[in-house]
Order: sequence, then structure tokens, then C-alpha cells
Amino acid sequence: MDEAEKERNREIAQNEAERQITGDIRVSAWTIVFAIIAGVIVFAMVWHWLNR
Repeated sequence: MDEAEKERNREIAQNEAERQITGDIRVSAWTIVFAIIAGVIVFAMVWHWLNR
């Protein structure tokens, strides 16, 4: 392997790592949104049950 190919492989690996981080952040954001929605639904159900 020559030095140019090693450098190209390093750049590819770095780009892939950045893409993975972006994907992880996107998944985390959706998980947080889902948890908030589920919490609001559970809170509303409990509130309704306690005030019947």
C-alpha cells in the first residue's frame, strides 16, 4: 500500500465516522420525541383516572 492510498482510506474512515455520528444524533432525537409523547399520554391517562 502506498501512502496516497493510506491517506485516502483515512479520509474515508473519517467521513464514515461523521456520518455515523449524524445518524446516531438523529435516532436519539426521535427517541426523545417518542418518550415525551408517551409520557404525555401516560400523564393524561393518570390525570383522567384520578379526576373521574
